[in-house]
Amino acid sequence: QVQLVESGGGLVQAGGSLRLSCVASGNIVSTEAMAWYRQAPGKQRELVANITDGGSTTYADSVKGRFTISRDNAKNTVFLQMNMVKAEDTAVYYCVADLNFTPWPYWGRGTQVTVSS
Repeated sequence: QVQLVESGGGLVQAGGSLRLSCVASGNIVSTEAMAWYRQAPGKQRELVANITDGGSTTYADSVKGRFTISRDNAKNTVFLQMNMVKAEDTAVYYCVADLNFTPWPYWGRGTQVTVSS
């Protein structure tokens, strides 16, 4: 059974940094695109950053220049380095991955990030 497990969330002060990690485990033969989404209370889930298996990245305008997505293909892991965080970054962050060429993405259970101002 394939699963994604996020870690690294927590409470951080505005202006600080946090690094999220997500490990994909189970019967994995291929890891394609990986991404981070987030959902703040009362808001729709939104894409934060995406990284292809080739390393190309895209970011939401709200995090450009502050967040960096990266991956370790050998370990089926994706990271999100969050710098200069703001109160509006407070949300549950979800790891998403396209695995094993399936037509549906796999989702983690999420990790809470809370930014205090």
